[in-house]
Amino acid sequence: MVSEKPPSTPAPLVVNPQKTRVGLSRMWHAFGYSMAGLRAAWHETAFRQEAVAAIVMLPLSAWLGRSWVEAVLLAGSVVFVLVVELLNTGIETAIDRVGPEWHDLSKRAKDMGSAAVLLSLLLCAATWGLALWQRLQT
Repeated sequence: MVSEKPPSTPAPLVVNPQKTRVGLSRMWHAFGYSMAGLRAAWHETAFRQEAVAAIVMLPLSAWLGRSWVEAVLLAGSVVFVLVVELLNTGIETAIDRVGPEWHDLSKRAKDMGSAAVLLSLLLCAATWGLALWQRLQT
């Protein structure tokens, strides 16, 4: 009786070789991609304006906050605006990649991203406004 070898299984298809990285190599490359994203965002006017405001507001949050919790809430509201702006820019970029023609769903996605930025800005303004009000009352 002749024994047959089991058929060899083919190597899994790797669509994105970046997904095979692990450990420190994965973390290092992820950091590089994040830095590339921030550099790309800097070319967006809205992000640049918000980032410049953040450079001023983040140190001020330590002065304005009466405790570390208040300082973190103030700083967090500023960072939250930047995060939402990055996500909005990502949505807009992906929509523009699909095609330049006008489509109702594309407009809807972009409008929702814009609304998210508006809400984050209102939250930040309310947080800072109330903190300033409290600081100036005493």
